[in-house]
Amino acid sequence: MNNQITNVYIWDMDETLILLKSLLNGSYAEAFAGLKDAQKGVEIGKMWEKHILQISDDFFFYEQVCLEIENCNKPFLEALSKYDDGQDLSDYDFNQDGFSPPHDDLNKRKLAYRHRVIANKYKQGLHNILDQEMMDVWDALYKMTDEYTDGWLSSARALLEQCLAGNEDPTICNTIAGGVVRSNATGSRHINVLVTSGSLIPSLVKCLLFRLDNLISHENVYSSWDVGKLQCFQWIKERFDNRNTRFCAIGDGWEECEAAQAMNWPFIKEVAEMQLGQVLLNNCLSFMLVQTQICRCLKLDV
Repeated sequence: MNNQITNVYIWDMDETLILLKSLLNGSYAEAFAGLKDAQKGVEIGKMWEKHILQISDDFFFYEQVCLEIENCNKPFLEALSKYDDGQDLSDYDFNQDGFSPPHDDLNKRKLAYRHRVIANKYKQGLHNILDQEMMDVWDALYKMTDEYTDGWLSSARALLEQCLAGNEDPTICNTIAGGVVRSNATGSRHINVLVTSGSLIPSLVKCLLFRLDNLISHENVYSSWDVGKLQCFQWIKERFDNRNTRFCAIGDGWEECEAAQAMNWPFIKEVAEMQLGQVLLNNCLSFMLVQTQICRCLKLDV
């Protein structure tokens, strides 16, 4: 009998692990009562928005799949994997294959091909896609954003890493690989899963740009855009569930809260609420408090 304990952490993205909307509409800066330059925040948000859309279009078929053709957003990359026949795509011309709305098996196969390419690019990372000039621009924007938000991005990454380590001595845990860590000492497994209300392709690109791709693997990114978060939570439960699996949802919105309640999972209100409600609270401390709540919910050692 396999007694391995699996802890699955289900994360919201926007205004939880990253900041974008609150930068664009100025609400992040407003919470600091004049201590933050609101216009600078808006400009940072617009730069992120530009890069997300550009990379989605140029490298991840976003314009072709979701803008030119309707009803092509899928809740996760493996949704059409049964239609992928494994054809070698090295010389495949995606601009000339006659792809149209995927209502029949042929076009579902063509979309599955695109999803396979997207998954491979995600695994390769942006350093294998972007040129050095663009890499430098991206690196500078990340550092500027982290500084402007008092370490929000780096603190979020640290929390994801801590969850994968299971709050145990990192010397007894295997190396993080694709958002899954196995502890040699306890036989436990820790998995980060993302459920976002955004469409799938830009959400995957956000993971890459905000440096979450080595902490959340592509198969663990779900889009609730068309199906809702409760449906995504149900899929996650079916995928990982056994009597030794424990789930915990973390986010800032009512939908993920209600979905977690429907699943009888613990729900932790993320740091956005803490930050906006108490602007003097250091982001690092905010994320540490979330980590403590997660450990208590899953009965991990704190």
